[in-house]
Amino acid sequence: MRIAIWLALLGIVAGFAYAFWLVIRRHAERKQAAEERMAAFIAQTMRPTAPKLEPAPAAVAPPAVAGNLAMEKLLFEAAAKAGEAGEAALSIQLYARLIARYPASAFAAQARSAADAQKGKLARS
Repeated sequence: MRIAIWLALLGIVAGFAYAFWLVIRRHAERKQAAEERMAAFIAQTMRPTAPKLEPAPAAVAPPAVAGNLAMEKLLFEAAAKAGEAGEAALSIQLYARLIARYPASAFAAQARSAADAQKGKLARS
Protein backbone atom coordinates (compact mmCIF):
# COMPACT_ATOMS: atom_id res chain seq x y z
CA MET A 1 0.00 0.00 0.00
CA ARG A 2 2.83 2.36 0.78
CA ILE A 3 4.36 1.80 -2.59
CA ALA A 4 1.10 2.72 -4.31
CA ILE A 5 0.90 5.97 -2.31
CA TRP A 6 4.51 6.81 -3.14
CA LEU A 7 3.94 6.07 -6.83
CA ALA A 8 0.83 8.25 -6.80
CA LEU A 9 2.73 11.11 -5.12
CA LEU A 10 5.61 10.67 -7.56
CA GLY A 11 3.13 10.78 -10.48
CA ILE A 12 1.53 13.96 -9.10
CA VAL A 13 4.92 15.64 -8.66
CA ALA A 14 5.96 14.55 -12.16
CA GLY A 15 2.69 15.94 -13.58
CA PHE A 16 3.23 19.30 -11.83
CA ALA A 17 6.84 19.40 -13.04
CA TYR A 18 5.76 18.68 -16.62
CA ALA A 19 3.03 21.36 -16.48
CA PHE A 20 5.52 23.88 -15.05
CA TRP A 21 7.99 23.01 -17.83
CA LEU A 22 5.26 23.55 -20.49
CA VAL A 23 4.31 26.94 -19.05
CA ILE A 24 7.94 28.09 -19.05
CA ARG A 25 8.49 26.87 -22.62
CA ARG A 26 5.33 28.60 -23.94
CA HIS A 27 6.30 31.81 -22.18
CA ALA A 28 9.76 31.70 -23.79
CA GLU A 29 8.23 31.10 -27.24
CA ARG A 30 5.80 34.01 -26.84
CA LYS A 31 8.59 36.29 -25.65
CA GLN A 32 10.76 35.34 -28.63
CA ALA A 33 7.87 35.92 -31.07
CA ALA A 34 7.19 39.32 -29.51
CA GLU A 35 10.85 40.29 -29.87
CA GLU A 36 10.84 39.21 -33.53
CA ARG A 37 7.69 41.29 -34.21
CA MET A 38 9.26 44.30 -32.52
CA ALA A 39 12.48 43.90 -34.53
CA ALA A 40 10.48 43.64 -37.77
CA PHE A 41 8.46 46.73 -36.85
CA ILE A 42 11.57 48.76 -36.04
CA ALA A 43 13.25 47.62 -39.27
CA GLN A 44 10.18 48.62 -41.24
CA THR A 45 9.97 52.08 -39.68
CA MET A 46 13.68 52.71 -40.13
CA ARG A 47 13.55 51.76 -43.82
CA PRO A 48 14.68 54.80 -45.87
CA THR A 49 12.38 53.95 -48.79
CA ALA A 50 9.25 54.09 -46.65
CA PRO A 51 6.76 56.50 -48.22
CA LYS A 52 6.36 59.71 -46.27
CA LEU A 53 2.90 61.13 -45.88
CA GLU A 54 2.48 64.75 -46.87
CA PRO A 55 -0.25 66.84 -45.31
CA ALA A 56 -3.21 67.54 -47.53
CA PRO A 57 -3.68 71.13 -48.64
CA ALA A 58 -6.02 73.02 -46.34
CA ALA A 59 -8.06 74.59 -49.11
CA VAL A 60 -7.99 74.69 -52.88
CA ALA A 61 -6.70 78.00 -54.13
CA PRO A 62 -9.14 79.91 -56.35
CA PRO A 63 -8.23 79.97 -60.03
CA ALA A 64 -6.47 82.94 -61.52
CA VAL A 65 -8.43 86.05 -62.49
CA ALA A 66 -8.44 85.06 -66.15
CA GLY A 67 -9.77 81.66 -65.10
CA ASN A 68 -12.51 83.38 -63.07
CA LEU A 69 -13.68 85.31 -66.10
CA ALA A 70 -13.80 82.10 -68.12
CA MET A 71 -15.79 80.34 -65.37
CA GLU A 72 -18.16 83.30 -65.09
CA LYS A 73 -18.75 83.25 -68.83
CA LEU A 74 -19.32 79.48 -68.84
CA LEU A 75 -21.85 79.70 -66.01
CA PHE A 76 -23.65 82.60 -67.69
CA GLU A 77 -23.81 80.84 -71.07
CA ALA A 78 -24.95 77.56 -69.48
CA ALA A 79 -27.71 79.38 -67.63
CA ALA A 80 -28.76 81.20 -70.79
CA LYS A 81 -28.89 77.95 -72.78
CA ALA A 82 -30.89 76.26 -70.02
CA GLY A 83 -33.36 79.17 -70.17
CA GLU A 84 -33.63 78.87 -73.96
CA ALA A 85 -34.23 75.12 -73.64
CA GLY A 86 -37.21 75.75 -71.37
CA GLU A 87 -35.46 74.69 -68.14
CA ALA A 88 -36.31 77.77 -66.09
CA ALA A 89 -35.53 76.17 -62.70
CA LEU A 90 -32.09 75.02 -63.84
CA SER A 91 -31.41 78.40 -65.38
CA ILE A 92 -32.30 80.17 -62.13
CA GLN A 93 -30.02 77.83 -60.19
CA LEU A 94 -27.11 78.51 -62.52
CA TYR A 95 -27.64 82.26 -62.35
CA ALA A 96 -27.80 82.04 -58.55
CA ARG A 97 -24.57 80.06 -58.49
CA LEU A 98 -22.91 82.69 -60.70
CA ILE A 99 -24.08 85.51 -58.44
CA ALA A 100 -23.08 83.64 -55.25
CA ARG A 101 -19.59 82.76 -56.46
CA TYR A 102 -18.79 85.99 -58.26
CA PRO A 103 -20.91 88.82 -56.79
CA ALA A 104 -18.69 91.59 -58.25
CA SER A 105 -18.57 90.01 -61.67
CA ALA A 106 -19.20 91.78 -64.97
CA PHE A 107 -22.00 89.28 -65.58
CA ALA A 108 -23.66 89.75 -62.15
CA ALA A 109 -26.09 92.49 -63.23
CA GLN A 110 -27.07 90.59 -66.38
CA ALA A 111 -27.45 87.39 -64.36
CA ARG A 112 -29.77 89.11 -61.85
CA SER A 113 -32.02 90.49 -64.58
CA ALA A 114 -32.05 87.20 -66.48
CA ALA A 115 -32.85 85.30 -63.27
CA ASP A 116 -35.77 87.65 -62.60
CA ALA A 117 -37.02 87.06 -66.15
CA GLN A 118 -36.74 83.28 -65.65
CA LYS A 119 -38.61 83.53 -62.34
CA GLY A 120 -41.40 85.32 -64.22
CA LYS A 121 -41.52 82.53 -66.81
CA LEU A 122 -41.53 79.93 -64.04
CA ALA A 123 -44.38 81.68 -62.22
CA ARG A 124 -46.49 81.80 -65.42
CA SER A 125 -46.01 78.10 -66.09
